[in-house]
Amino acid sequence: MNKSNTYVLIHSPLVGGLTWALVANKMRERGLQVVVPLLKDSPDSNEPYWKQHTESAVQALAGIPKEQPVILVGHSGAGPLLPAIRESLPNPIHAYIFVDAGIASDGASRLDLMKSEDLEWAKDLQEELEHGEHFPNWISDDLRTIIPDVKLRDQLVAEIRPRRLDFFSEPIPVFNGWPDAPCIYIKFSDAYQKYAAYAMNSGWQTHVLNAGHFHMLVDVPAVTDMIVDVVNKLD
Repeated sequence: MNKSNTYVLIHSPLVGGLTWALVANKMRERGLQVVVPLLKDSPDSNEPYWKQHTESAVQALAGIPKEQPVILVGHSGAGPLLPAIRESLPNPIHAYIFVDAGIASDGASRLDLMKSEDLEWAKDLQEELEHGEHFPNWISDDLRTIIPDVKLRDQLVAEIRPRRLDFFSEPIPVFNGWPDAPCIYIKFSDAYQKYAAYAMNSGWQTHVLNAGHFHMLVDVPAVTDMIVDVVNKLD
């Protein structure tokens, strides 16, 4: 097992750090180096959300030596941020891992990506956002089957950050030459089948763990094992 890399577990900007907290603890128990950046943004900032989130991730890694290789692991809405985060990092990248996550396309917005996944649903969401609605607006009961543990479910719901149209419509850049390291895709839920198929067709290591979208809060050992195992296959 290669312990020289630092795992960087990045949560979706729609939720919070709880997403990866349990897996991070399990990794540390195994002697692995791991960082869970908290993606922050301010309504007073003139910078786009993606840039604020990128800066949050980079700041969280400021204490890591620049020669230390990192593994960027993005869940859900963090997936499209991985190229931008990488571009701002001085560290070498050992791998990118997309966990039930979107994959950026240069200049595409989150709404654009959603339309490639489910056109009708994304059009309905766009119409709601254009009328001033926020997303997501989940309550605890909405996630009952995905996160059975009521305490964890309530904690996740407490961290939800509903977003307006400007968040979903901003373009997210991808630098020329990306990907510059091996990419791995781990699919949990059927909603991300198109991304898993894209990954497989692109020759990426692609794995399926049939589960709910927040399975890292349901079966911590299984998700930890899978992430570590797929990285070990690269060594």
